[in-house]
Amino acid sequence: PDEKEYNIGKYGRLRRTFLKEHHNWLYSTMLMQGTLLKHLAEIDETCNTTLKDMMSKMAKKEGVTEQLKAACQMEWVQQMNNIRNRAAEVVRKELICV
Repeated sequence: PDEKEYNIGKYGRLRRTFLKEHHNWLYSTMLMQGTLLKHLAEIDETCNTTLKDMMSKMAKKEGVTEQLKAACQMEWVQQMNNIRNRAAEVVRKELICV
């Protein structure tokens, strides 16, 4: 087993749950080989990076800027929450549930 400590965040935990429920053989194999935690940490890091990049691109494309934040904070918050939710759904479908 790999003795290095890994920080497993939200997306790593989601991936672990997905593997347990849908690919139990893969989950068991990775657990016994000691590669599960490293895999979950890599997935978590990839998801967070992808989410941040995707949100930035979507905000730019949709015109959600710092000027909007200064002018109308509630509208900015609503639009950013919408962007975050859509990006998180894409990340979940493309990186977690595969």
